[in-house]
Amino acid sequence: MILSEDRQTNWAHILTDSVWEDDLVDFTDYDQDLRQAKLAIAAFVKEDSDIDQRAKAKVASLKRGVVEGSPEWDVMYKKYYEEERGKRGQK
Repeated sequence: MILSEDRQTNWAHILTDSVWEDDLVDFTDYDQDLRQAKLAIAAFVKEDSDIDQRAKAKVASLKRGVVEGSPEWDVMYKKYYEEERGKRGQK
């Protein structure tokens, strides 16, 4: 999943505002908490991009030459993507 910096910032605002409005937490420094939300989202996007690249590389390395976009490619990509997520402790 590729999110532009603007979209990441927008998601950080939505997340921070929602947590505040639902009265789940009291912020002492909204700007600092917003920065932390941005950092967390950026880290997630980077990790997801790394997982995506690894999964695509694994499918591309198959000897039988699976064509990207084919049903077989989709199945193999999903399998390798989930394996990479599992290696990183994600479910």
